[in-house]
Amino acid sequence: MFTGIVTDVGDIERVTPTAQGQLHRLRILCSYDQATIADGASIACNGICLTVVASGVAGGRTWFEVDAAAETLGVTTAGDWAAGSRLNLERALKIGDELGGHVVTGHVDGIATVLTREDLPDMARFVLRVPRELARFIAAKGSVTLDGASLTVNTVEDDRFSVLIIPHTLSVTTIGAWRGGQAVNIEVDLMARYAARLTETSR
Repeated sequence: MFTGIVTDVGDIERVTPTAQGQLHRLRILCSYDQATIADGASIACNGICLTVVASGVAGGRTWFEVDAAAETLGVTTAGDWAAGSRLNLERALKIGDELGGHVVTGHVDGIATVLTREDLPDMARFVLRVPRELARFIAAKGSVTLDGASLTVNTVEDDRFSVLIIPHTLSVTTIGAWRGGQAVNIEVDLMARYAARLTETSR
């Protein structure tokens, strides 16, 4: 489990696909202490919960490797990642940690598209389009996870919604580089999903 509070921005050093292209081995550079990264640990990479298979230190910087399987490559933005791509990172939640965002599973539901970016005096406003089957889980003032960052929904209209991003978040995540047309991973709020399911079963 995660909180959607990004703790580092990593850089993909290399992507190694299998011969069949069904699995990508990713090496990601980060600022985490390598001694704290155990094989089998979970790290959210742009909101995708991935399992560490190896780690080390090279050139004074920590690296870790994860595998992205065919399902992940097909339903998230991971299939487009390449050397040089920057990723929002978050370590798995530990008992006693502060829950600063909301409960995030790291199981991405799909891909949303940034339609517009408006830079305001004290923040940036993004309008995104979500896959229609996920639109019912998006509510004004509710939570949504975009590329691993816990955000509050500002407005909703059909399959479009907006978020307002403060300068701190723009500076410590990859959101500062978002532009129109960009694809981002989306995970809907877990409580919204359960509420929708309860409504369906009660009919």
